[in-house]
Amino acid sequence: MEKIRLGFVVAEFHYDITSMMLEKGKEHAVFLGCEVGDVIKVPGSFDMPIAIQTLLKRDDIHGVVTLGAVIKGDTDHDQVVAQHAARKMVDLSLEYQKPVTLGVSGPGMTRLEAVERIEDFARRSVEACVKMIKRIHEHSQ
Repeated sequence: MEKIRLGFVVAEFHYDITSMMLEKGKEHAVFLGCEVGDVIKVPGSFDMPIAIQTLLKRDDIHGVVTLGAVIKGDTDHDQVVAQHAARKMVDLSLEYQKPVTLGVSGPGMTRLEAVERIEDFARRSVEACVKMIKRIHEHSQ
């Protein structure tokens, strides 16, 4: 298999958190021997699907890593954002037959919990994408 190229979609909402997630994710991708093919920044996690689709259409992108933080507010808005974004990510992954991993932390978490999860969510999202790319490739032979 050729070198794995990942696309990243990163939410700008809570960018103090998501920018660190992006740096950790890119570092981990390089550590795993992958290339970062492209990074698309979007306003928030709810806005990710169209950017994910844009990357999935590309032949040089083998999978998409999503990074975002959905923090609890005064209403249940965080629940709606996270659930709809995650559902569409799954739909796009199935439609394009390429992994889209959920590196969006939340919902229901505080800002402190989001900060504590930066490295873990970034690393796990990259690892899951790489594993799925390799496993799909192994079983499509």
